Amino acid sequence: MKRVYNFSAGPSMLPLPVLEKAQSELLNYRDSGMSVMELSHRSGLFTDIITKAEEVLRELMHIPENYKVLFLQGGASQQFAMAPMNLLVKSGKADYVNTGSWSKKAIKEAKKYGQIRVIASSEEENFTYIPKVEKNMIDPEADYVHITTNNTIEGTTFPEIPDTGDVPLVADMSSNILSEEIDVSKFGLIYAGAQKNIAPAGLTVVIIREDLIGNAPESCPTMLDYKTHSDSGSLYNTPPTYTIYMAKLVFEWLKELGGLKEMERINREKAQLLYDYINGSAMFTSPVQPDSRSIMNVPFVTKSGDTDLEAAFIKEAQGLGLETLKGHRSVGGMRASIYNAMPVEGVEKLVNFMREFEKNYK
Repeated sequence: MKRVYNFSAGPSMLPLPVLEKAQSELLNYRDSGMSVMELSHRSGLFTDIITKAEEVLRELMHIPENYKVLFLQGGASQQFAMAPMNLLVKSGKADYVNTGSWSKKAIKEAKKYGQIRVIASSEEENFTYIPKVEKNMIDPEADYVHITTNNTIEGTTFPEIPDTGDVPLVADMSSNILSEEIDVSKFGLIYAGAQKNIAPAGLTVVIIREDLIGNAPESCPTMLDYKTHSDSGSLYNTPPTYTIYMAKLVFEWLKELGGLKEMERINREKAQLLYDYINGSAMFTSPVQPDSRSIMNVPFVTKSGDTDLEAAFIKEAQGLGLETLKGHRSVGGMRASIYNAMPVEGVEKLVNFMREFEKNYK
């Protein structure tokens, strides 16, 4: 069986044991004579799946009882609108931190629904660092503060979660959810597209504090009201059933691995391997300031800026089963996305290739 190391930013690789489990149950789930893809979302079998998925996720992330877990569709991009539609209900004001492409899209969308203020930005330095966010920068009347905890394209991450006091903190956590331990109680709302660290594309996980539910205006479409999905247990309409099943398998895989503490240890080991090589390299360099570097998405470029050399690197890597290392079209260069499912061996193989490439092209 041919398998490659897929460094794609998303959809990303999935853990092999999860794929094998899904394969073994594909045609006949729990002796039902049906695939999970064919199960009614109202059936007892699927009720068990979605209930277990939430249960294990709560255990992994230590989600407090006063938070709801919702399994939705629409991706993080839909949450760019859904969050302000539900939360901009008191002052109609919100503070945003601009740390990259996805933050900019979230800001643009939110401006349709209220007064949006950018309180910190790293755009003047091409988003190569995370700006400091102090409590005194935050409008105490703001309905919420929004951050993108990890920036997939730029390769930056918040080294620590800002203290927003009594103002709810909203976070797009699409590309680093489940990669390390976090304190969920610091957030009012967390949302994440599944296609990086959770499951195949098609699912969005939302973790929301109960007091932030049920405040949407009458004009809010039913499907964009968090209360609709909270009241129905994410079953108001047919959810992405198979993706929720796959998410459950991933959550169980993480639990068996040792939980997020062990996952974080492995992720930091992988990132350290790659950054250590880049830092000592005569050919490659990271554009990201060291204290803002992501452990999930590692962009790098040649010091010479030679695009032909970078193209050769990407092509030769692909020939060795190191897939999807081309950087995002907006920044160029290369990018290695080393999400939870990427084994240490994959990063070791990449580093060994980089070493050989550098030796051959110096």
